[in-house]
Amino acid sequence: MERRNAWHEYTEQQLQEIDTLATKYRHFLDHGKTERECVDQIVAAAEAAGYRNMDSVIKEGITLKAGDKVYYVHMKKAVAMVNIGTEPIEKGMNILGAHIDSPRLDVKQNPFYVDSDLALLDTHYYGGIKKYQWVTMPLAIHGVVVKRDGTVINLAIGESPTDPVFCVTDLLPHLGQEQMEKKAAKVVEGEQLDLLIGSRPVKGELKDGVKAYVLQVLQEQYDFEEEDFLSAELEIVPAGATRELGFDRSMIIGYGQDDRVCAYTSLIAMLETDNVSRTTCTLLVDKEEIGSVGATGMQSRFFENFMAELLEAMGHSSPLAVRRTLSNSHMLSSDVSAGFDPLYASAFEKKNAAFLGRGVVFNKFTGSRGKSGSNDANAEYMARIRHLMDQNNISYQTAELGRVDLGGGGTIAYIMALYGMNVIDCGVAVLSMHSPWEVTSKADIYEAKRCYLAFLAAKGE
Repeated sequence: MERRNAWHEYTEQQLQEIDTLATKYRHFLDHGKTERECVDQIVAAAEAAGYRNMDSVIKEGITLKAGDKVYYVHMKKAVAMVNIGTEPIEKGMNILGAHIDSPRLDVKQNPFYVDSDLALLDTHYYGGIKKYQWVTMPLAIHGVVVKRDGTVINLAIGESPTDPVFCVTDLLPHLGQEQMEKKAAKVVEGEQLDLLIGSRPVKGELKDGVKAYVLQVLQEQYDFEEEDFLSAELEIVPAGATRELGFDRSMIIGYGQDDRVCAYTSLIAMLETDNVSRTTCTLLVDKEEIGSVGATGMQSRFFENFMAELLEAMGHSSPLAVRRTLSNSHMLSSDVSAGFDPLYASAFEKKNAAFLGRGVVFNKFTGSRGKSGSNDANAEYMARIRHLMDQNNISYQTAELGRVDLGGGGTIAYIMALYGMNVIDCGVAVLSMHSPWEVTSKADIYEAKRCYLAFLAAKGE
């Protein structure tokens, strides 16, 4: 059941729509290299589309009704958006869920040191990365520093042409014989992923001159001191903007497309969906790359708490209301899939692989080896999804993540399935996933948006 390349089907108008969507998506990526930066953009777009902050709804005692749109931000790193439909909400919602965190390097709490007149920051990598990919490339520092008095300093250093950039160094090949004999996982060790940030000493200060000069720059240009690293969240990410890839400009190469490509298309679909019968919800969360843990991950109760507040504001006081609403809901867990790469064909089972340009990808199950940690969607729900895609002429394909005894991966699908709702993974195929620069097809991005629009507008049972 080979799927046709989606590019064959497009009209001139659709080709223009694809390029417009891709341009806006690239802007989102370039200005959303951390969860906080993504949330800022999402909130601005939601408010411009008429969504109200749920905190204000609660504070003002507003009663919500069909047609109302609200959003909720949790700890500045996760967002839930709801467009209330005309059907009773306890009949369930159509939910899109994606994550806005991506693999990176995080600065440690006590990171700053100088060795051999080189100033460095100690880091701890976040999520599944190939460590050797992060050396000898321009890196930027994004995040926040919260000072002792609560003052918040937002940083994004390395993106402007006038900014400095930073890097992790590597050993020259002339001296790298022993290094090259190591396994790839050990060529660069985690403790070697330290960020080079300076080398110039304060003139005349011989002992700690380099450290003093860097600290002087931090104080004068960025208004914080060494102690403030204790209460900072600084993420090290590739410096520079996303680019169009290929002579035909058919692809996008950029950082963080897992899973911001699904987060952005989910957001746009939500904003473009107006009057609905079945309530719609888009959920954009943190911490998926490290197991959806913590207060801002999907395993937290923040979404359930938000739903309880939403239903209370709608006049549903029964403790069963939240349970009924969630168990009757349908969800697309919007997460990326591994795109087939002919250079590494042996890692895939080609009949069940995702291909760039062939449309949005459905993963009936994820997990690893014997489906461990998987959400496994039932056949009835898969049939419903097939009908919806065919009805709306959406290009789609099905896949799993690599060979049975080799691949596997997790999403937030199994967590949401704990509520008893129907969930299936659905996203965009990505080449070089979890690398500093990932690759997607503009056609797949467009089909993902079309898929999410059709799903949000779908009727209930």
